Amino acid sequence: MITTIEYNSRKLKIDLTQPLDISIPISNGASNVNAWYIGPPKIEPEVFDEDIISVENGASVNFNTITFNPHSHGTHTETVGHIVKEKCSINKCLKTFFFLAEVITVAPEKRGEDYVISAKQLQFALGNKKREALVVRTMPNTSDKKARQYSNTNWTYFEEDAIKLLVKKGIKHLLVDLPSVDREEDGGELKGHNAFWNTKGVIRKDATITEFIYVSNKIEDGAYILNLQIAPFENDASPSKPVLYKIMD
Repeated sequence: MITTIEYNSRKLKIDLTQPLDISIPISNGASNVNAWYIGPPKIEPEVFDEDIISVENGASVNFNTITFNPHSHGTHTETVGHIVKEKCSINKCLKTFFFLAEVITVAPEKRGEDYVISAKQLQFALGNKKREALVVRTMPNTSDKKARQYSNTNWTYFEEDAIKLLVKKGIKHLLVDLPSVDREEDGGELKGHNAFWNTKGVIRKDATITEFIYVSNKIEDGAYILNLQIAPFENDASPSKPVLYKIMD
């Protein structure tokens, strides 16, 4: 199924039968990816009067309750509502779902005890390209990212100047394979989040950050059409399913 997307003055062809899913799903139990010092998600059948409501246990239907935190468990997309008093629902702030995106791969730089992504690295990777969305794959890129337990690991983060560069370049949707764009322990400053949403000026309510993606090594760096799918939660963040489509020559 080939479709043509007219983007500005360009016509871009993609094959809708060849999606590249870069999300990490939420699954039951401790093997689920995790951060922020809470337990794993739970997907369990409801129990009524000691009856377990699942087909396996004799019920006519499966009737599971899911307990999770979108910021801790799996791929999620968030709005500025994550860090400000005003309620900014992802379901209301994200109004369109297809974007021209660039996939880049970055080897984080050592800064003392930290590993960081710098403005210089992003400038080198992006050059003068004009994109609405940026997908950042960090090295090393191993499949254990899909089940890693990140709490107390001092993960890689973006320097504030790196985020400011992305804002200057017009990036509205930033997707990263990390639990956060900020340092795990930063005293609550959240410099990257605040810079991305411009909380000291005109807030970018239509901008989003997606964390906990996984970009397979089979996906090459370059331009793609991004379909950023969310669940319709009236919350600052929602589990999400970003899907890339390769632009055909």
